[in-house]
Amino acid sequence: MSSYPIHVSNISPATTEQHLADFFTFCGKITTISFEPERHTATIHFEKPSAAKTALMLNGGTLDGAHLEVTSDVVHPDHDESQAHHGGPPEQSDKPRAGIAAEYLARGYTLSDQVLQRAIELDQKNGISNRFLSYIQSLDTKLGEKTLGPEKTISGKVQETLTSATQQARTIDEQKGISKQASDYYSRAISLPWGQKVKEFYTTTSKQVFDIHEEARRIADTHKQTGSPSTAPTAVSTATGTAAPPLDPAVHSIPVSGSAGAEIAGGVVKTTEAPTVV
Repeated sequence: MSSYPIHVSNISPATTEQHLADFFTFCGKITTISFEPERHTATIHFEKPSAAKTALMLNGGTLDGAHLEVTSDVVHPDHDESQAHHGGPPEQSDKPRAGIAAEYLARGYTLSDQVLQRAIELDQKNGISNRFLSYIQSLDTKLGEKTLGPEKTISGKVQETLTSATQQARTIDEQKGISKQASDYYSRAISLPWGQKVKEFYTTTSKQVFDIHEEARRIADTHKQTGSPSTAPTAVSTATGTAAPPLDPAVHSIPVSGSAGAEIAGGVVKTTEAPTVV
């Protein structure tokens, strides 16, 4: 299987291989990590080229107090729409870069405005994955039918009468518990009164740095509303603003190559494709 590498340097002495895995898993599924702690460098291999390209966006991002330098020897292509897509929530690598940046901020990582602007420019230049657009648009129809009736969309009703539509959506959602039953952040968000702001954020490329911070706040607020245990990070690094994201129990094992730092889980780094924030 092909893998798509990126190189990371200027890594903090406090950073472990697990910290690297937690940080870069937001970009997409990682296949292997080669970490050289004595040189403060690492090479991270991703399953998809779009994940590697997203990782390059993080050049200058902060981890354990150090500003990472993220580079690549090759130019990675963007979205690979040729691979089969099996329904359900989109993979992490299919998400808009601005949305991924918002997830980083919501989990307590520090990203500069330059990194956020880079995310916006990538979305504007390369567009948004058709898989993601198809999924987020389908939520509007599916949840509209559940909350408002057959052949209804939430966005259509909001255009008709904003106040009554959002109140009706709130009431029916409370009665049926739709947002509590929803399997991911997007379907929970879009079923709530402010969900159209979420949908607009993920389907337009005319984003601003301020909008990314607003989306990060919405993601964090959804944590609190749903009482998700992921509101409390399971691992926290030593620097301010570098909380590691919580890991799902169903983890992927990542073989350790190169000279490893501290041994993790019997010689493998255990991580997961970045969790959808709920």
